[in-house]
Parts: sequence; structure tokens; C-alpha cells
Amino acid sequence: MIELSGVTKSFGPNHVLRGVDLVIPKGTSMVVIGGSGTGKSVLLKSILGLVRHDSGTITLDGEDVTKAERDAFLARFGMLFQGGALFDSLKVWENVAFRLLRGSLKRPKDEARAIAIEKLRRVGLRETVADLYPSELSGGMQKRVGLARAIAAEPEIIFFDEPTTGLDPIMSGVINDLIREIVVEMGATAMTITHDMSSVRAIADQVAMLHGGLVRWTGPVADLDSTSDPYVQQFIHGRAHGPIEAVR
Repeated sequence: MIELSGVTKSFGPNHVLRGVDLVIPKGTSMVVIGGSGTGKSVLLKSILGLVRHDSGTITLDGEDVTKAERDAFLARFGMLFQGGALFDSLKVWENVAFRLLRGSLKRPKDEARAIAIEKLRRVGLRETVADLYPSELSGGMQKRVGLARAIAAEPEIIFFDEPTTGLDPIMSGVINDLIREIVVEMGATAMTITHDMSSVRAIADQVAMLHGGLVRWTGPVADLDSTSDPYVQQFIHGRAHGPIEAVR
């Protein structure tokens, strides 16, 4: 469904992506792992067109993403942002229904609110939460609201940017389980970027290891522990010594 071929991106002298090749089949959950600063977020933003890649091609269903009609293209995606990225001035239900209250997906206000409440329930939040503001919620609840917003418009493709950052291990497990359930339930194609190995094992069908601007390894999550790839082994075991140099 999504294919990257020879994708490069530099910011001045900083070469972030150096020729990324990656295929994400329809209906699968791809998790991209790698250390901080390896280009995971740039990769995600390049697919969405928020960052214009320098060379190579990125296609969605065979169509070059740089030539797609933007509104129709973006309408196919949902996004769970790192940190939730909720609008402080909007009530919870208005955050969830943000896309349903404007633009090409606009619905009547009552309908948008009803959908928002339904999605809040889907992520385990009560209707009473709908009229609160984000500042009145815990970090875990905010993350659930972000997840409800990501699925509110029934997207075909969902991106998850570090979905468990800042959460305790129990809440991280709850979010991972919710993500997996929702992706399977919706039949969505998913891409997650994370360095949290518990998320990888809970969410992934396929895993790609990004380092030095290249995909060093990709394969089924079941092969993660048995691969002999030195980059993967160092990363998943958190070893100080190996081909990945620690930034000092």
C-alpha cells in the first residue's frame, strides 16, 4: 500500500535519510525502530508530505504522494501524535471530532459529537469525559483521547508517533493493546515509530530497523529475536557496544 524507494532527505549538511527502501503491505502493522535522531519522524513526515523528500519515490497505492490531491490524500490518514497534541482550548469531544467539524469530512455538530463519544467509549473513556478540557485529564487519558481522534474519521491508514512516550508501564500496555485491537478491528494499515520494545512486540506484524539513514533490516516481528543482524541485536538488547555508536 505504501512503498518507499531510494528516499533521501537532508537538512543542510545533515543527511537524515540516505536511500530508504521500505514496503508496507495493505492491512499490516509496520513498526519502525531506531534510536533518537535516526530519521524515524522525518520518514513519517515525508510519507505524509509534511516534509518534501529530496530524491527517490514514495507511493500510496502506486500514486506518487507528491502528485496526489492533498485533501483527498490526507483524508485517508489518521495520526496519533507524540504527547497527544490535543488543543487546550477545545473540549475533549471537540478534539476527537476535529476533522468532522470542518473541511471535506464535515458533519453536523450533533452527529460529530455522537461519533466522538462513540470513539471515546471505544478507547475506554466515559461520556462524562467529553465535556472536559485536556488539562483536566491524566497523561494516559490524553493519549486515549488522541487515539480516539486518530480513528474518528475511519481512516484507512493510521500513523502512531511514539505512542507510549511518557506513560507508566501499565498504561503503556493498555495503549499498546488498544492500538492492536483497533488496527485489527478496522482492517487498517498502520505505521508506528518507536524505541519502546514492548510496543514493538504488542503492535507489529513487520519490523524495520532504521539507522544511519538506511533500513538495515526488515522482517516479521517473530524473527526479531533470532535475526543475526548486529544493528537489531544491539538495539533490542540495549547493548553499549556494537555497530551503533552511542552519542556522547
